[in-house]
Amino acid sequence: MPNMKIFSGSSHQDLSQKIADRLGLELGKVVTKKFSNQETCVEIGEGVRGEDVYIVQSGCGEISDNLMELLIMINACKIASASRVTAVIPCFPYARQDKKEKSPAPISAKLVADMLRVAGADRIITVDLQASQIQGFFDIPVDNLYAAPAVLQWIRQSVSERRDCTIVSPDAGGAKRVASIADRLNVDFALVHRGRKKADEVDRMVLVGDVKDRVAILLDDMADTCGTICLAADKLLSAGASRVYAVLTHGILPGPAISRINSACFEAVVVTNTIPQEDKTKHCSKIQVIDISAIVAEAIRRTHNGESVSCLFSHVPLQYSEC
Repeated sequence: MPNMKIFSGSSHQDLSQKIADRLGLELGKVVTKKFSNQETCVEIGEGVRGEDVYIVQSGCGEISDNLMELLIMINACKIASASRVTAVIPCFPYARQDKKEKSPAPISAKLVADMLRVAGADRIITVDLQASQIQGFFDIPVDNLYAAPAVLQWIRQSVSERRDCTIVSPDAGGAKRVASIADRLNVDFALVHRGRKKADEVDRMVLVGDVKDRVAILLDDMADTCGTICLAADKLLSAGASRVYAVLTHGILPGPAISRINSACFEAVVVTNTIPQEDKTKHCSKIQVIDISAIVAEAIRRTHNGESVSCLFSHVPLQYSEC
């Protein structure tokens, strides 16, 4: 594609390569290193003057270091006279800190939005924001893509009893998203209400809905330690569910989460590759990965050509211009 270049940060080079391959492009040359005092140094290895630049960097791994690396890459391209710089952030960093839980407390997602804008980003492309209102933190366009089309495709291809299943939200916040997917599958949905003693400790769980003798599919946008979804799975099984799946957009899944999943009653835990999952799949056979590079690549292509990306909210493109 003329006048377009795509660069990868160090957080998720495998996804960046898949996106570049789908666009028929080579990744731009970038050299990243750290000085002895741990300062990040980034050198863009080719000219970007007049180019439409896309920088892929997910909010995972060493999040603060990777965020700083992204900011430096954006600024380097901007002051090198790139015509437009778009930050492609599959998993948005600090998205869970989108409001003040108590005072005094920061709204870190707003701070990240301000930093990206000041660094020189002209546009943001991301996937399944923790809270949609984060888009309002920006004074630049934000395309919040949905993993739902890829999730629907996986359910239709992988769950043989999909006409006799119930889509379940593990909390009230995800009820709207779960209801939308249930409607598109023409099945029932349910909700697990959770009460907490502390922010990271669930006190009780109450199931609203019927899952008896049905396949239950837990759906959430992000899972960290997996304590909540494992408790929810146990609740669904005790309520008579025949099988339980979990489908998660952003699977952070640190060490304790892997052991919990291995011990839990899941048939499978399905995550997207907004975050690298290779090491996790090696240690847990229940984890399956949905590739969302097709959706992100098509969003980049459409943005570059000035086309609408709205059809990506309901379709997974098999090839360019197909929605």
